[in-house]
Amino acid sequence: MKVSSVNIDPLAAVRRRLALKAAAPVEAVARTQAADSAAFLGVSEMELTPSVQSALTRLLAEIDELRVEVGRLHGQLNEAEGLADQDVLTPLINRRAFLRELSRTAAFAQRYGGPAALIYLDLDGFKAINDRFGHAGGDAVLREVAQRLASHVRESDVVGRLGGDEFAVILAQADLPAAHAKAEALRAAIESEAIACGDWMAPVRATYGVAAIEPGAGAEDILAVADRAMYQAKRKAWREDPKTG
Repeated sequence: MKVSSVNIDPLAAVRRRLALKAAAPVEAVARTQAADSAAFLGVSEMELTPSVQSALTRLLAEIDELRVEVGRLHGQLNEAEGLADQDVLTPLINRRAFLRELSRTAAFAQRYGGPAALIYLDLDGFKAINDRFGHAGGDAVLREVAQRLASHVRESDVVGRLGGDEFAVILAQADLPAAHAKAEALRAAIESEAIACGDWMAPVRATYGVAAIEPGAGAEDILAVADRAMYQAKRKAWREDPKTG
């Protein structure tokens, strides 16, 4: 079939549609659809035969079905990504997702400036909690600690569970003095009261380390700095009180 270029006067097309609608509404709709289809294909209306119109209708229906299917697949993909980022035990994000957010924060600091900091928290004597109250009791403690952390940060901050009894918090727009003050507040929130483990109440203690999120630094490197600071604090506490640990 020969495809020809068709020049369409927009005003003439509008006047024609208005006239058709006033004279015969049903026929006007069909006529308008035919004109639109012809303009879309770049052919004259005479060349737009019933068989071509039928094929075009089927094609548009298939496109609509594909659009719906793509939307459904996007929804499933987003759901799968959300599940991949979710910690298996707590409502926090997992280590994988947390490291991604830490990298984004470092990149943001490099591009736009402004301070940011990381807090690394570790529960003291968590093995003893598991030994005394069982894994179910230990899981209850981890879930409650996660809730207390999430309840004591800003919406712009990020809280994650790195694994075991280790948690971390990304503080946006916070320098080291502010981060240390916030870390102390989070430690106090964790230790504010014993956590119920069935019929027992488990006292919980935590130690933290703080690191500045340097612009452009690697996520693992930032985490390692905070981790070392946390273990230094833990060793200091153990020297002062050997029962800690």
